[in-house]
Amino acid sequence: MKVTAAVFEAVGRDMTIEELELEDPKAGEVLVRLVASGVCHSDFHVVKGEWEAKGPLVLGHEGAGVVEKIGPGVSTVEVGDHVVLSWVPYCGHCSYCRSGRPALCPQVQETAYANVMADGTSRLSRNGETVYSYLTTGSFADRVVVPASGAVPIRKDAPLDKVALIGCAVATGVGAVTKTANVRPGDSVLIIGCGGVGLSAVMGAALVSAGEIIAVDLSDESLERAKSLGATSTINPGHESVPDRVRAIVGNDGVDWAFEVIGLKPTLEMAYELTRPGGTTVVVGQSADGVTIEIAPMLMSDREKSLIGSNYGSCHPALDFPRLVDLYMRGKLDLDQLISRHATIHDINDAFAAMGARQAGRTIITY
Repeated sequence: MKVTAAVFEAVGRDMTIEELELEDPKAGEVLVRLVASGVCHSDFHVVKGEWEAKGPLVLGHEGAGVVEKIGPGVSTVEVGDHVVLSWVPYCGHCSYCRSGRPALCPQVQETAYANVMADGTSRLSRNGETVYSYLTTGSFADRVVVPASGAVPIRKDAPLDKVALIGCAVATGVGAVTKTANVRPGDSVLIIGCGGVGLSAVMGAALVSAGEIIAVDLSDESLERAKSLGATSTINPGHESVPDRVRAIVGNDGVDWAFEVIGLKPTLEMAYELTRPGGTTVVVGQSADGVTIEIAPMLMSDREKSLIGSNYGSCHPALDFPRLVDLYMRGKLDLDQLISRHATIHDINDAFAAMGARQAGRTIITY
């Protein structure tokens, strides 16, 4: 089958729009016709060379569409189902999967992080040459073959160009607050970084009735979006001191929960500094390769301050994606506020240029 896709070859080169060959799904796999794909900062890490990835590669990992074919042994979806893609192709039977933590499944490391399917190969090719599929998803293409666990069926009345964001940004941000941290009503929350994941974390904090919800970003437009989604205070580090303002809002001890959603050394360390004794800093942002932080262990033990990580919002896609879709459809999550623009696959390089220029909001590629 011929598909149209954006192909990444190497750092410093624009992606090219090409016609590729897509094999039919094999056992345990699903063919999905994509309707929409979000442009996420994790893809941008590859484009900028901050994460190493072998080309040629079809990027994209945040998508939604309609099932067109299923491979042998697939029972979780049917042809015609509407699905949100998940970049966590978990096995379902290891200790992590059985405990409800599929993002930690070894199969994710072996397949998604290597951009291959379970058999170690790709379903995409170009004139006989292998083309890899980013995180076994490759949603910058109009059709994809993904593992069955990577296609989560949802209700058919949900707009696919909006709920595509649940496949990464929304699940990661909302889940970090509601599942990884289990923030309680009235807790004070600091969220550093108001991209798609950070704004989703703001929505998650509002959803659980957190107390002070403080959003930090260099973009005033992003901060306005954070306010509309439930932030009680906003801070632009370009205009004022974040530590001074946070302490003025919640007191010198700091916040109960600090979520760092950028992945930078200075903001990671600042988040920990502004976490109160007995509180917790949650690392949500994905750092460039080689980034390390300096934390005084005495503060951990003496002040009982915790530092934890959150991958994919600790979500279980098969269970949590339909719930998040329902929350959107009931007006409890405003996904529309995360989107700034719709574009076609031919605009993909412009979408990354907008991300590099720190323009607020997600670009949604529609097919």
